[in-house]
Amino acid sequence: MDLRNIAIIAHVDHGKTTLVDELLKQSGVYREGQAVTERAMDSNDLERERGITILAKATSVEWKGARINIVDTPGHADFGGEVERILSMVDGVCLLVDAAEGPMPQTKFVTSKALALGLKPIVVLNKVDKPAAEPDRALNEVFDLFANLGASDEQLDFPVLYASGINGWADEDLDGPRKDMTALFDMVMRHVEPPKQIAAAREPFRMLATTLGADPFIGRILTGRVEAGTLKVGETLKALSRKGERIEQFRVTKILAFRGLGQQPIDLAEAGDIVTIAGMTKATVADTLCDLSVDTAIPAQPIDPPTISVTFGINDSPLAGRDGNKVQSRVIRERLMKEAESNVAIKIEDTPGGEAFVVSGRGELQMGVLIENMRREGFELSISRPRVIFREENGERLEPVEEVIIDVDDEYSGAVIEKLTGPRKGDLTEMKPAGAGKTRIVAHVPSRGLIGYQGEFMTDTRGTGVLNRIFHDWVPYKGPIAGRRQGVLISMENGVSVAYALWNLEDRGRMFIGAQEQLYVGMIIGEHSRDNDLEVNPIKGKKLTNVRASGTDEAVRLTPPVIMSLEQAIAYIDDDELVEVTPKSIRLRKRYLDPHERKRMAKAEA
Repeated sequence: MDLRNIAIIAHVDHGKTTLVDELLKQSGVYREGQAVTERAMDSNDLERERGITILAKATSVEWKGARINIVDTPGHADFGGEVERILSMVDGVCLLVDAAEGPMPQTKFVTSKALALGLKPIVVLNKVDKPAAEPDRALNEVFDLFANLGASDEQLDFPVLYASGINGWADEDLDGPRKDMTALFDMVMRHVEPPKQIAAAREPFRMLATTLGADPFIGRILTGRVEAGTLKVGETLKALSRKGERIEQFRVTKILAFRGLGQQPIDLAEAGDIVTIAGMTKATVADTLCDLSVDTAIPAQPIDPPTISVTFGINDSPLAGRDGNKVQSRVIRERLMKEAESNVAIKIEDTPGGEAFVVSGRGELQMGVLIENMRREGFELSISRPRVIFREENGERLEPVEEVIIDVDDEYSGAVIEKLTGPRKGDLTEMKPAGAGKTRIVAHVPSRGLIGYQGEFMTDTRGTGVLNRIFHDWVPYKGPIAGRRQGVLISMENGVSVAYALWNLEDRGRMFIGAQEQLYVGMIIGEHSRDNDLEVNPIKGKKLTNVRASGTDEAVRLTPPVIMSLEQAIAYIDDDELVEVTPKSIRLRKRYLDPHERKRMAKAEA
């Protein structure tokens, strides 16, 4: 069967998964009358709740006698490691760009990776039927982006389609019939090259593993594209590391191929197809699965290094062990090592005491998703404030800088620029009208300055601003950046919070807890209105007397507490604070720092 392998890449929320939904429907994957869920490729619970793609996933459709393997990729920069691996499996990319927003930070990131691999993209201007759509401007910006990224003449001569993924149509002309996705299917067949036939059947089998999974029935499974040869169930293969070292020898127990939304067992895997293999016990992502006669590993794409680190520790608060059943450091370490095995963008290091682990990754969202998955599995954790990873080159200290693109109402642009270029030491690079009374601001800001800024940004823009960020470059250290301005309110007693006590404390600042919540000494219950920390007693009730008179008792009406999400809590805390994460609760607390730890932190800050 004629074969095509293509990845759909785009910035977050530009419509990749919705477009794949329509491709599945119009290719006949679903039977007539079958109930179909929206965003079918977002099968993970967290993906559905947050409305974003976290894991890259493959599917397969048939079109006019040909098979098209389609890979849906994440759109958020924190999950860029998924995109970097997946692009090595495909022969072409479909670049989706919102016709109103134009190219965004993640568009630039994924496009640079695709162009570097020599892939020829198909540009799809999506959402052209939106009132604010400007397809001509978006197309010009895409061309400029390709030119700035050093695209070849062949890559610059890209085909363009105009589409509305949610309405299920794509056309080569803006004023086309707007009926279906036929134009996109035909463009893929014409423009994307079939897998290179260096992979003749007579060559020994070779495959680069790009994703790792586990099946409750068949065990460890690895997915990748067959680079050469063929493979039958029952044959013996070996696994080679990136350096060509032999890892293990194993018998293939099952071969699965993507057919629609599911996978089906097949007897023969052929060159160019994307398949899943079972039978190995040690092989992992970026390893080469090959015939016993092969001694050279397939080169794996290098992954960009992590930029932030977070310390995962055991939950040692007085309330530890009440919600979760996985509280030992040994169990936490096993889970983190399992995550690092399948997610090549994450690095795990043990601390000297062995009770905590330093997890390095791409951003706060990536860390937040990992922590959220762990708490749903029954883990209890103590999480530190994110720290930026520095580099040393030629005796000079370098720090990561991110490109920030902000779309904000004109009236709030001044406040945003003041915050970014002032205390956060960013450099404004571009400012231009974005239409509909909005301004687009582009700035290069140190990663340290963006930790905890999201909440402040939403307050400054009254919830109307949109902030996107992506790693830009390493630059010389810009000096100290001030952290959180306000202090916190700390419980000085163990017990249950009382409405009367909280009501009396409202003048001191905003609360993070409500009445009748379990507290302990050192737990953070609110934000102080001043810049110092304050110990308070939130369990002190009203003294009752036997005197009753009209007007003596005032009604206690509490202001609703501020409930933080996991990412907001991690970004909010200071260096001497922790987030206590359990399956049922997210709490903030102070942590005890011994003199050696204080000295180390002071030295790191200096």
